[in-house]
Amino acid sequence: MIIHRKANERGHADFGWLDSHHSFSFGQYYDPKHLGFGALRVINDDRVAAGGGFDTHGHKDMEIVSYVLEGALAHRDSLGSGSVIRPGDVQVMSAGTGIRHSEFNASKADPVHFLQIWIIPEKQGLKPNYAEKHFPEAERLGQLRLIASPDGRDGSLTIRQDASIRAAVLDAGTELTHPLAEGRRYWLQVAKGALDVNGKTVLEGDGLAIVKETSLTLRATSRSEILIFDLQ
Repeated sequence: MIIHRKANERGHADFGWLDSHHSFSFGQYYDPKHLGFGALRVINDDRVAAGGGFDTHGHKDMEIVSYVLEGALAHRDSLGSGSVIRPGDVQVMSAGTGIRHSEFNASKADPVHFLQIWIIPEKQGLKPNYAEKHFPEAERLGQLRLIASPDGRDGSLTIRQDASIRAAVLDAGTELTHPLAEGRRYWLQVAKGALDVNGKTVLEGDGLAIVKETSLTLRATSRSEILIFDLQ
C-alpha cells in the first residue's frame, strides 16, 4: 500500500525570511491525520532568505537531521559545535537531555534550501551529541546511499532509533529497484525533481507512505533527489 502525500497538501508557514512546508503537524499547523509516520515526526522543507535564520532555541529528546539542497547553512550549539554545511552535507544533532542551537543562512546574498527532519529517539534522557558528514554526489548518483543508521554502518551517521535514511540523486531516465523488508514501513520524500514510483507519479515536495510493499521501482522523469526512510 502506498499513500501519496502531495506537496500542495502540506502545511505552510511564510515569515518573510522563512518559507516552510510541513509534511507533518508542526508549529501552528495541526492536522490529526498527519502527526508523523512511525518514529518520523517532522519533515520541514525550509527556505531561508539571505541573512535570515533561527535564533538560539532549545530542543530535547529528538534526533534532528539537516539535509542541505542549495546554499549554505551555519550552525552553532551549546556543545561548542559550529560549522557551515552545504549540499551533500548531512548534520545530525541528538538533542537528548537538552541542547540549544541556532541556524542561519551563511550567505548575505543567496537563499538556503534544506530539509529539517526530526526522528523520535528510542529512549529519552540520552546524552546530547552532534555529528556531520559530507556525502559526495558521486556516492548518491544513480544509487541509494545510506546516510544515517542506528549503528553508523557503511560510513553513515548514527541516529538513536531503529531507523535509517538513504539518499539518491537520479538523472532523468535513471531506473533502480530497492527491496523492502517485511514488517517495516517506509517514507519516500522527493526533495527535487519528479519520478515514477511503482507506477505512481510523484513531484518535488511529495511524500509517499509505504507499507506492505516488497520493493520500490524508481524511474526519474527529471533530475531528482530523494530520501527514503526505513522505519519500524
